[in-house]
Amino acid sequence: MAFIDYYEILGLTKSATESDIKKAYRKLARKYHPDLNPNDKEAEQKFKQINEANEVLSNAENRKKYDKYGKDWKHADEFEKAGYNPNQQQRSYSSNAGGNPFEGFSGNSANFDGEDFSDFFQGMFGGQRGGRQARFRGQDLNAELHLNLRDVYTTHKRTLSVNGKNIRITIPAGVENGQVIKIAGHGGPGANNGPAGDLYITFTIADDPGFKRDASNLYADAEVDLYTAILGGDIIVGTFDGKAKLKVKPGTQNGTKVKLKGKGFPIYKKEGSFGDLYITYEVKIPEHLSDKEKELFTELSKLHK
Repeated sequence: MAFIDYYEILGLTKSATESDIKKAYRKLARKYHPDLNPNDKEAEQKFKQINEANEVLSNAENRKKYDKYGKDWKHADEFEKAGYNPNQQQRSYSSNAGGNPFEGFSGNSANFDGEDFSDFFQGMFGGQRGGRQARFRGQDLNAELHLNLRDVYTTHKRTLSVNGKNIRITIPAGVENGQVIKIAGHGGPGANNGPAGDLYITFTIADDPGFKRDASNLYADAEVDLYTAILGGDIIVGTFDGKAKLKVKPGTQNGTKVKLKGKGFPIYKKEGSFGDLYITYEVKIPEHLSDKEKELFTELSKLHK
C-alpha cells in the first residue's frame, strides 16, 4: 500500500497547529467538493484524500500515532505491544535462527493491513501466524449522507442501511458540508475472525433558502420599510429557531449589518455553544405612490435641501 503524506495533501508541515489543519481542510474541501467538480474523477479522489487526511490529523491521538508509524498508524497498539520501534534500523531475519521467529524484527515496511502484512506472513509461514491462520482486518467502506441544514441544527439519531445492515448512528449538531466522520467497526468483515473495517460517512448538506452558513455563523436579510429606516423603530426578524425583535436606528442605510450574538449555528462537538447571526437590512422603497404621497415627498425633498 503506497504511503500517503497527509501533511502534504493539506499543504502543511508537521509543525502545523490544530487551527492550521482546520483552515487548510475547509479551504481544500470547498475547492475539490464533488458538487463543484461534477464528473471530475481526479477532484473526487483528491476530495477523498483531503477528508482522510483531516480525519487523522485533526484527532490528536491519531496524529501522534501517524507521526510515529506513518501509513501503519492504525496498528500502533499492536506495534507497541510487540515492542516495535520504527526508529530502529531494519535488521534481517533468518529462518534458521532458533527461538522466537519474530525476535529482532523491526522493519519499517511492516504493515498490519490486508495487503503487505498478508504477503509477509504467507511468505514466511505459508499463511500461518505462529501456527495459526493469520487474521486480517476488513475493508473500510464509504457512504454519503444527504441532509438539509435544519437536520444538523440539533443532535439526533438516524438509521442508515449499509451493505444490507441497519446502523443507528448519532449525528452531532453542527456537522459541516463535506465533513467525514468515522464509525469504527462498521466496515467490511475481517478475514479469519479478524476485526471489521470502519465506515466513513461524508455529509452533503443542502443550502437553506433563508440562511447562508459559514462554519458556525449564519447570514440572513431582513426588509425594513423606508419610514422605519428614516425614523427608526422596531422590526421582527426570523432566526433559525424562532424570531427576534430588533431596534432600527433612525437614518439606517440600506445594507446595514447587525449581529445577533449566539443566534447562529451550533458549534460542532461543543454542546450549548453557538455562532452568531448577521442580519443585513434591505430598505424597501415604496411603490405605486398616490398623488398626495408624491406631493409630500416633493416637499420633504425641498426641506432636506
